[in-house]
Amino acid sequence: MSKWTAFKVGYVTRRNRVFASPKFQHWAARLPIIKWIARSRADAAFDLLAGFAYSQVLRAFVESGLFDVLKDGPLSAAAIAARIDLSESAALTLLRAGRPLMLSEEPAPDQWMLGEQGAVFASNPGVQAMVRHHRLLYADLADPLGLLRADRQEPTALSRFWTYAGALHGASERGTDTAEYSQLMAASQHFVADEVLASVGFRDVERLLDVGGGHGAFLRHIGAAWPHLTLGLFDLPEVAETGAKLLGEALGASRVTGHPGNFFKDSMPQGYDMVSLIRILHDHDDAPAQSLLANIRTSLAPGAQLLIAEPMAQIPGAEPMGEAFFGLYLWAMGSGRPRSPAEIIAMLHAAGFASARVVATAQPVNASIIIARA
Repeated sequence: MSKWTAFKVGYVTRRNRVFASPKFQHWAARLPIIKWIARSRADAAFDLLAGFAYSQVLRAFVESGLFDVLKDGPLSAAAIAARIDLSESAALTLLRAGRPLMLSEEPAPDQWMLGEQGAVFASNPGVQAMVRHHRLLYADLADPLGLLRADRQEPTALSRFWTYAGALHGASERGTDTAEYSQLMAASQHFVADEVLASVGFRDVERLLDVGGGHGAFLRHIGAAWPHLTLGLFDLPEVAETGAKLLGEALGASRVTGHPGNFFKDSMPQGYDMVSLIRILHDHDDAPAQSLLANIRTSLAPGAQLLIAEPMAQIPGAEPMGEAFFGLYLWAMGSGRPRSPAEIIAMLHAAGFASARVVATAQPVNASIIIARA
């Protein structure tokens, strides 16, 4: 252990010993400045304790259709109850639970409307689709230690949903959830596309290939913003065919080419000056992810670029999303893990890329970006 590491370990040990002391907590709660810090720490600790209840309140708002009902507000609890098939008492309990979470608001007695966060959720079907999807994660996390002890050897609700992850466990349902998968991706992909459009310029790019692009939701956003781009979509045959057709209808068939194939087994199409991997790399374990990067590098001419956009680990300001949420999500999915930019850049160099850099994004909880050059 280095001297610096020993110093940091010693500091953390002493800090934790102090914070755990009832005497310190009692003292800190009574000093004006320290009191504010202690209150903030206590609130954060309670949020950790109560976080599951908060997420279930949100889930109930989405699955009951309450956001859509509250758009018509102000409404009484009785009127709301009749529209979401709950008793008035139950509806009032849910409305009150959503109030401190800013999902609902009562500006006048028994007059309920959308709260600030509620207005955001109500206007964004992509977020609501993800909330509905998380019912699978909640089921898998009902026994978190059981999930971890299974060590990815048993199918989970999430691994059955994600068809490629389900195939890792021999799930017979492979392909049955393709429609829901595509709807989820189409509804949520714009979060990543918005970050990419706000952070990356495509003026010098002529041909863009999206690998594992599903039905083309990402390419549709990029192609609409940069109409000079020629677009390629590489995915499994049945997916690429549908995706290219939908993209052609939206952006013009002359701009779009579908490339059927398996990105682990088949050669990538050549001639593109940029390839994008959008929320793909973190879905795969280290060995297949490294193989994918090497396959892409082989297809690129010197100077061509690879754009990687996905939530990453150890991003300042988005640490919980990177490792707490996606760490357990991908574990339950049965494949992949969140990686830090440093880890991804090391993989890119190992795959033969000449350089790689991180591109800052405004909302790293949606995506961080790395651009590598062949």
